[in-house]
Amino acid sequence: MATSLLSAPFSHWITDSSRPYRKTNHLITKSAKIHSAINRDARVGSLETSTLPSKVARPHNGVASIVQPSYSIAALGPSEATLGCHLARRLVEIGVGDVFSVPGDFNLSLLDHLVTEPGLNLIGCCNELNAGYAADGYARSRGVGACVVTFTVGGLSVINAIAGAYSENLPLICIVGGPNSNDYGRNQVLHHTIGLPDFTQELRCFQTVTCHQAVVNNLEDAQEQIDTAIFTALRESKPVYISISCNLTSIPHPTFSRKPITFSLSPRLSDQMVLEAAVEAAAEFLNKAVKPVMVAGPNLRIAKACDTFVELADVSGYAHAVMASAKGLVSTEHHAHFLGTYWGTVSTAFCAEIVESADAYLFAGPIFNDVSSVGYSLLIKKEKAIIVQPDRVVIGNGPTFGFVEMNDFLKALAKRLNRNTTAYENYHRIYIPEGRPLKRDPKEPLRVNVLVQHIQNMLSSKTTVIAETGDMWFNCQKLKLPSGCGYEHQMHYASIGWSVGATLGYAAGAPNKRVIACIGDGSFQMTAQDVSTMLRCGQNSIIFLINNGGYTVEAEIHDGPYNLIKNWNYAGLVDAIHNGEGKCWTTKVCCEEELVEAIETATGPKKDCLCFIEVIVHKDDTCKELLPFGCRLAAVNSRAPVPR
Repeated sequence: MATSLLSAPFSHWITDSSRPYRKTNHLITKSAKIHSAINRDARVGSLETSTLPSKVARPHNGVASIVQPSYSIAALGPSEATLGCHLARRLVEIGVGDVFSVPGDFNLSLLDHLVTEPGLNLIGCCNELNAGYAADGYARSRGVGACVVTFTVGGLSVINAIAGAYSENLPLICIVGGPNSNDYGRNQVLHHTIGLPDFTQELRCFQTVTCHQAVVNNLEDAQEQIDTAIFTALRESKPVYISISCNLTSIPHPTFSRKPITFSLSPRLSDQMVLEAAVEAAAEFLNKAVKPVMVAGPNLRIAKACDTFVELADVSGYAHAVMASAKGLVSTEHHAHFLGTYWGTVSTAFCAEIVESADAYLFAGPIFNDVSSVGYSLLIKKEKAIIVQPDRVVIGNGPTFGFVEMNDFLKALAKRLNRNTTAYENYHRIYIPEGRPLKRDPKEPLRVNVLVQHIQNMLSSKTTVIAETGDMWFNCQKLKLPSGCGYEHQMHYASIGWSVGATLGYAAGAPNKRVIACIGDGSFQMTAQDVSTMLRCGQNSIIFLINNGGYTVEAEIHDGPYNLIKNWNYAGLVDAIHNGEGKCWTTKVCCEEELVEAIETATGPKKDCLCFIEVIVHKDDTCKELLPFGCRLAAVNSRAPVPR
């Protein structure tokens, strides 16, 4: 009997977003060099060279490519041989050019060292949560991010953003200024604590949302602890936590006087025998299928396999789609055999019909959760599926092949597949182009689908879309991304308010891109303050603030008075934040004519300004996909308890 891939409860073979945990407890040999932090084939930096923000570009596949700078790092002089200088230069070395921070009495001395490092730019944020979100956005554009906060009150504020980065597989260095080293073990109470002489509360909280933790309260092993933490973040593509005692950052120590020792990220290697067996089994499985398809998932990012997926699509001729959480990772939206977004019942037109009717499907890096599966309702059968995760392959009801790297597998599989375009030919037969919004009367109230149509016309290789959690998830999925156009959202963790900080961080990390952020009013109220930081940094992002009076996505799942929010004069708020300092332009639009004029201004005479466009729409103006999504998620959330 056919088995549903997503019947509740989950089958054990469906995996989450993370790779198997690998604890790293050692440094690598002194002679090795860092060849890659994000892409194994792209050199990140060594002690002889460090990276500059202006030299970093984000290619279309979502993997940051770091280019070598023009100056070298020399050995530290005696007065510079401090922990603070070492940490600052290590950050520059791995490609961090901007650090997002909030000052506090335990981190002030450390911030002094970061400010004086010529390769670093310290960006002060309005609160720790936004600093974490900014580091998240920066990691998406540059490949790695960093933030600095103070002990406990700062750490517990930033932790939500760190958890989001963990769920999205982003390497992020979270640095906390900790208590004086003399205060450890003295059974005394400090401020910024909960009133107990136990300084481990913050550490224990971070243990569940970071892949490595280092508490530096001794100079003797400080260099090793810092280097190990940074190394682990890059290798595991996850956040790490580093706490540094506030009295240690400025003290010279012999371990910092030498030219820093290089370390390397050794390429993950597949077991060749297992790889060959997996490829043989997969090729046999797919070559006997009549209408196979491919679907890209979000774990392509951590596997650094975005380009390899495209190459396989080219060679095989298979019709292929992306999961909603993988939009923007692969550059196939203008590929001849691209189907669209596969998202179950809310997929783009005709995509789900082709994917779910296929007799074999290869999912590369999927995450099947309640959101990505629309309440576990995907009509996918386990026996028809090949699931490729970053380091293992599962074929139908057959065995799991471990120790197989996704890149190796997809490259080897491309050489063994017969070309098959049947699924795309079927799609081409049934496909009917999507209609355009109905013709509007002059000055008719603006609709969201009209807004999306105009945003589509703004996209180019020099733009990146950031879509906030909620209705804009669904609307922005309909955007067809030009080659080189970036796209970011936080679909797995789905923390509303993320996009404000992420816009700040992404724009800092990719100054050659203009960010177009689509943010709901409820989300904006969570984190609005750091529009101020965007102005201080001279950023020229375009923010579309969707003012529909509340939490629309929650209302479609389960409505109630709690989904209504106090309306703000959002454009007026940003004007107040602007306060005549920096370049800023704001406007409100209520109809298409005003929207067209606003976009022309934002992309013309105000192209160098931060542009804030408040879009007034009806509270019930949602995309059609949100309606069935909300119903299905409500049904899943309201399931009756099962007797145990």
